[in-house]
Amino acid sequence: MKTLNYFLMSLLIIGLVACNSGDTTTQKAKTTEGKAVTTTNVSPKPQKRGYNIGDAVMDFSLKNIDGSMVSLSDFEDDKGVILIFTCNHCPYAVMYEDRINDLHNTFADKGYPVLAVNPNDPEVVPEDDMAGMKQRAAEKGFKFPYLFDEGQKIYPVFGATRTPEVYLLKNEGGKMVVAYSGAIDDNHKNADDVKVKYVEEAIEAVINGKNPDPNFTKAVGCTIKTKKS
Repeated sequence: MKTLNYFLMSLLIIGLVACNSGDTTTQKAKTTEGKAVTTTNVSPKPQKRGYNIGDAVMDFSLKNIDGSMVSLSDFEDDKGVILIFTCNHCPYAVMYEDRINDLHNTFADKGYPVLAVNPNDPEVVPEDDMAGMKQRAAEKGFKFPYLFDEGQKIYPVFGATRTPEVYLLKNEGGKMVVAYSGAIDDNHKNADDVKVKYVEEAIEAVINGKNPDPNFTKAVGCTIKTKKS
């Protein structure tokens, strides 16, 4: 009888040890699962809507004020392009027109011409129609293409939200890559009071084989005009 009781007691002890061992394994598994879930739920670093620095941009073709179609790929022999979303009516865009002319006159011969695009819907702002573009370009003596984003298909791809807003593109083996985006400089009111010429400094950095610093600033200007849905 004593032998039987000893045998039963031994079985009970073995069973308890086995149960505790299983609970420990289960707890480790739960802890591991908890860590995995935490890692999975970490939010990625937010990015700017549209193209970000380092992105290669798509080719596009838009109508110029002279009636011709101009494509980004037309600039494949240039070192890059100063792509500027701008318009006719916006006071900010108007204040920057002379500076945009200066950018083209300074850097076109260095391989970085200006390519201007009007992203606004003329049904919302009649002054930004093609006739207004032609008149404005003539009055200001634009020597660069001034394109109309008909159907507003291009500016959303870039992520532009303001006029003026700049995307400095550099030619990397035939691909136009975003090197800088944002404002032209740090003072829209008065060119004489500008302390930091963002676009000029970005171009000089690229020319010298360096990355622009900063490579992104907040564009200051009018919102791009679209129909309310």
